[in-house]
Amino acid sequence: MSDIKKILFVCVGNTCRSQMAEGFAHTYGAGRVEVRSAGTSAAGFVNATTIEVMRELDIDISRQTSDPLTDEAMEWAHIVVTLGCCSADEICPVSYKGEKYDWPIEDPLGRPLVETRRRRDDIGKRVKRLIEDE
Repeated sequence: MSDIKKILFVCVGNTCRSQMAEGFAHTYGAGRVEVRSAGTSAAGFVNATTIEVMRELDIDISRQTSDPLTDEAMEWAHIVVTLGCCSADEICPVSYKGEKYDWPIEDPLGRPLVETRRRRDDIGKRVKRLIEDE
């Protein structure tokens, strides 16, 4: 069995928070984790401001995609992390046996740039801790 953990980050639109988390996980967990993100109501695009604030840290998420949450994605994951959209217990099927985390992070969409950066930095610290603990 592979030691590579599969992490799924979930928020509402899959345009800001979960995209940041995916970008950080690719950076901090390169070679140690596989990462996806999804939205309970995926918007179909990655927010331009989100791309900009991640680029400030030399993390390019411009090629990531906004994808809807599916049962297949949850079955794929060893770890499901929700970022302020709802509880992982609410979205994961009863049969899900992986780890679940709920991070209560407010949506930065439409907020001032300083608040988007604050949420980015919070997400970055949480992702780094998550990967270090695995």
